[in-house]
Amino acid sequence: MDHQTDSGTVDTVTPQAKDHTEGSIIRSILHMGLPSMIGFSLGNIYELVNAFWLSRLGPEPVAAITILGPVFWVIYSANSAVGAGSVAIISRRYGEKDRAEAEAAIKEAIILKWIAAVCFGAIGYALTPLLLRLLGAEGNVLDMGITFGRIVFLGLGFNFATYTIFTALRGVANPIKAMVIMIAFNVFNMILDPILIFGWWIFPKMGIAGAGWAVFASYVLAFAIGMIMFYTGRANVRLHWKGRRPIQWSRMWMMVKIGIPSAVGTLSFSVGRLVVMPMITIFGVNVVAAYGVGIRVTNLGATLLVGIGLGLSALIGHNLGAGKRERTRRTANQAILLGIEIMTVMAAVSFVFARQITGLFFQEPDIVAYGETILRILAASMPFLGLYLMIENVYTGVGENRPTMVLNIIHSWIFEIPAVYITTRLLGLSQTAVWWSLSGALVVASLLYYWYYRRGQWLHVKV
Repeated sequence: MDHQTDSGTVDTVTPQAKDHTEGSIIRSILHMGLPSMIGFSLGNIYELVNAFWLSRLGPEPVAAITILGPVFWVIYSANSAVGAGSVAIISRRYGEKDRAEAEAAIKEAIILKWIAAVCFGAIGYALTPLLLRLLGAEGNVLDMGITFGRIVFLGLGFNFATYTIFTALRGVANPIKAMVIMIAFNVFNMILDPILIFGWWIFPKMGIAGAGWAVFASYVLAFAIGMIMFYTGRANVRLHWKGRRPIQWSRMWMMVKIGIPSAVGTLSFSVGRLVVMPMITIFGVNVVAAYGVGIRVTNLGATLLVGIGLGLSALIGHNLGAGKRERTRRTANQAILLGIEIMTVMAAVSFVFARQITGLFFQEPDIVAYGETILRILAASMPFLGLYLMIENVYTGVGENRPTMVLNIIHSWIFEIPAVYITTRLLGLSQTAVWWSLSGALVVASLLYYWYYRRGQWLHVKV
């Protein structure tokens, strides 16, 4: 079916676009979520591969990127301010079958992401040395962290905008196309990573800087592919240089308003991890390196759910846009159960093979022992992480992010940080107390979140 636009161009609506507001719920969840799960899992595999190659240079580079993690999370909170709102609006407009509004929302999200990236990328670039010192980095770890961090912040615009491409493709029921771009992005990154780190072929040996430039180049590639896909009509909603709806700051502000609570929640969690990190670095570089591997392995399971959850967010928007509240509720419940099941399997694997997993990265007996302990303790909370993440994506899909904001604040500042501080600073316990504190805080916060979710107000949110 073709529609004539105000600019005289033809907007083609793909007749084969599947309606996920009908038929099997679990099939719809998997159809929307599995492609994103595969794509995001590759992203986390890249993180593990990157840590593997950097570990060949010693524990310092792995410690550097681990300490940088909370810094990135703080800056990336700006991404949530736009991203959470764009998920709700793009998917809701597509569910309402308003292609012109969906096109305008995609363009507006990309513009907002670039504005946020330029501002916050400059802040991150300038403050990286100060933040790393505050987190306890020194010597080679500090120098490596500054090098890697500043390269990543230079490419932040492509980073932020690329995730809008993924969001938009899922929002218009093209999750497989989003997966293809994510696969291309991560495979290219994994290939380029060791080439630039070790100076293979015609390239000079760049060390940790090579890992940073590999990330930069990969985001440029992914963004370019996504824009070509949208502007050449290879998605269910085609972008035009002049669309039927002009870009409006009022709609962009609505997107930001929806996303601000999510950004505040993300910022709270991120600053909380900034506060916790110095309580970990006091135990030494080897503990930090082991923690870096443990977090990346744990994140692999979380990434499976992030992928499914992002597909779920779009699916929730489609169903609410079509006015099907009961189907929306059943979709959310089935997705939550699926998330718990996936993370239970991941927990079992992490617990049983904790020593072998850590041994893939380091041969030093003390680092392997630290990593084994970390993985086994964090495994206890993995099923609850599945519960937490899936509920979070339900709220993202309906465009109501205030509960997530409140729960993130409670999780970090009432449960997590006081527990870590009391056990390590007041009681003088070992680093093992940190892992139990992180795990226990997540369990309590997840149960509280589920209690609130069961009240059901989220089904009546309008955007």
